[in-house]
Amino acid sequence: MSASKHAKSPNAFRTISEVADSIGIPQHVLRFWESKFSQIKPMKRGGGRRYYRPEDVEVIDAIRRLLHDDGYTIKGAQKLLREHGVKAVVQQTYVLHNPDENVEPPKASNEDLPDGASLKTIRDRLEKTRETLSKALKE
Repeated sequence: MSASKHAKSPNAFRTISEVADSIGIPQHVLRFWESKFSQIKPMKRGGGRRYYRPEDVEVIDAIRRLLHDDGYTIKGAQKLLREHGVKAVVQQTYVLHNPDENVEPPKASNEDLPDGASLKTIRDRLEKTRETLSKALKE
């Protein structure tokens, strides 16, 4: 079969193996994260087969970046998502990890931010975490 027959639309649903491969994590880790992060909500079909929407993949990628790149613990990432909202955290992790790209990040509006928090607040917190980790690794 040609590659074009396997190419999916950006809006197509993805299987667990497709998501795990694209994000760079094992499938069992993705299933574990589903138990720890209520924000990951794949559709389940007969036999428990999971299908992820593009928004689910963005959330999973943001969680991966928080845990693997920014050094958050699971509890720390849960707290960040709970306090600042999923859309804001997804957007800011994307911006922090893709500073030179001219691609539009996922959209987050201020109404998605709790208690008057701003995207700048989240960006500052993520940047501070990155700086702290960078200093710790150099020592």
